[in-house]
Amino acid sequence: MKLGYTIIYVADVPETVAFYEKAFGLKPRLVHESNLYAELDTGSTTLAFAGEPMAAMNELAIRPNRKADVAAGFEIAFVTTDPEAAYGQAVDAGASAVKPPTLTPWGQTVGYVRDLNGCLVELCSPIAG
Repeated sequence: MKLGYTIIYVADVPETVAFYEKAFGLKPRLVHESNLYAELDTGSTTLAFAGEPMAAMNELAIRPNRKADVAAGFEIAFVTTDPEAAYGQAVDAGASAVKPPTLTPWGQTVGYVRDLNGCLVELCSPIAG
């Protein structure tokens, strides 16, 4: 078993993809012509977004991700050599600042923002090992 991709249901797939391009520099790998599904090029694990109508089509009940609500119990983590610059770029692109990057006791720099859907995004340095 291996993790192939993560799908996050969002209100507007094209808007979310455009935000992730601007905020995190990610490029779309696939955007379906229906605008209900897209994948971003993030390395070995795919980050995908599906429109909320896809949940209903798949007979799934979901709690929509909304910026005004408390963040859901998951986060997306992006590893970068410069979390401070990534944090600034994300906030400049419209991400909500949650916690600026700080050095942890285990030697990793970690900060948090929320995307336009209210999802938590961690911006962190690699773990020294």
